[in-house]
Amino acid sequence: MRIGELAAAAGVSVRAVRHYHRRGLLPEPPRRANGYRRYGLRDVITLARIRRLAELGLSLDEVADALADDTGRDLFEMLVELDGDLARQQEALALRRSRLGELIERAREGRLHADDTVSAELRSVLDTVAPTPLAPRERELLTLLDGNPDRDRVVAAMPPADPDLHRRLEALADATVDDPRIPTLADDLAASFPPDLRAMVTDPANPLDAFGDAVLDSLRPAQAEVIRRALHQLARP
Repeated sequence: MRIGELAAAAGVSVRAVRHYHRRGLLPEPPRRANGYRRYGLRDVITLARIRRLAELGLSLDEVADALADDTGRDLFEMLVELDGDLARQQEALALRRSRLGELIERAREGRLHADDTVSAELRSVLDTVAPTPLAPRERELLTLLDGNPDRDRVVAAMPPADPDLHRRLEALADATVDDPRIPTLADDLAASFPPDLRAMVTDPANPLDAFGDAVLDSLRPAQAEVIRRALHQLARP
């Protein structure tokens, strides 16, 4: 049979057959005097096996390994590993659909906000942000934690909301860096940090470095000075 007949018999395209030839999965028979290659039953069987393995999700390199193993031992291990990968993907997909369902329900009830797309863990922190003039900016900055690999550890260490500290910090919006209120506010802010958060910001491999830079850049000069002084106090031995 010719290549088109081979492809039809195995349920693949001619292009796929040629691709498998290039990858070395399917041996090319020698050309006959008329210039055409002639395929036999064994070629159909091999091609059908390639198709079935590929449909299961094996890469072409894995298909090649499976074809080279007569005992089937390596194929068994590949299939078990693939099954595990699919199970993990299925679990992740179920979680994503559950999260989408929550967002759709919030949208139907008119309660959907731009930052509701963050993780449930971080959303629980956003819900505690004190309703001050700084709140919208603080919520925006906190959403950056969802891209932090240490997000869960950071979220668990976040201090409870303190409306008084927020109001005092907002009151410095138009102040200068030598405002007399800064030292006391810095002391109170440093004292509000829970032990786990203290340990994080004083760690040489501080996972909050980039987040901290974003916070300072978003603040007015006097407000940023409060944060710097508080962090400096925490860094003291």
